[in-house]
Amino acid sequence: MTTTPLPAFQPPDPRMLAFARKIRDDADRLLMEHRFAVDEVLTKVNILREEFLHLHRYNPIEHVGSRVKTMESILEKVVRKGCLPTSDCIREHIHDIAGIRITCSFIADTYQILDALTSQDDVRVVEVKDYIAIPKPNGYKSLHAIVEIPVYFSTGPVPVKVEVQIRTIAMDFWASLEHKIFYKYRGEVPPHLIDELRDAAATAAELDTRMERLHAAVHGSARAADVEEFDSATLQQIRTLFLRSQAATPEA
Repeated sequence: MTTTPLPAFQPPDPRMLAFARKIRDDADRLLMEHRFAVDEVLTKVNILREEFLHLHRYNPIEHVGSRVKTMESILEKVVRKGCLPTSDCIREHIHDIAGIRITCSFIADTYQILDALTSQDDVRVVEVKDYIAIPKPNGYKSLHAIVEIPVYFSTGPVPVKVEVQIRTIAMDFWASLEHKIFYKYRGEVPPHLIDELRDAAATAAELDTRMERLHAAVHGSARAADVEEFDSATLQQIRTLFLRSQAATPEA
């Protein structure tokens, strides 16, 4: 009985090992930067949510989600884009390593949150794509923005890009369903399901419009109901302070 000899052990190329370690270390640093950038943007969004809730007594933000791509996903995109495996090249050409998704109640809320977020002094707007005003051919609707914010390390600030998606509940539900269908069929979705998705997108858009009209119809009466939120003792104190302020104000 003859046996096939095992191939001789070939030690890995030291240059390849050094290259792999360099990629790993750079990727670890890159992922850390983007995790911190996500935390920074989430803090900004949570502050906006609290402000609207306490000062305007209305919360336009229903849900916030976030994610940072894995190293494997980043490397796959680097290869696909033909990008050099350097931190500088990746930062320049791949802008969706960090992502924030904000789900709002109404269409007007999506624009309001985008304006409030991008108007902050330390937020630089790189790109905005309005897929609500101009939906994709398949019916997809959402606001997409690439923003750049500084992340402060011991060595100084590092500008990091974050992709922000803002959409309504109906838009988010449709996008989630569309993603599941494309994942199941590996991108080869039957034509009749493509048509169904397009019709569903139109239905979701109609629902958003109707809900916006209903919201506008009832929101005007909210101020009239403001007084009902104060108990009688608080109302008495407010009345006393009001009369005192009136007495202290010189007549014109």
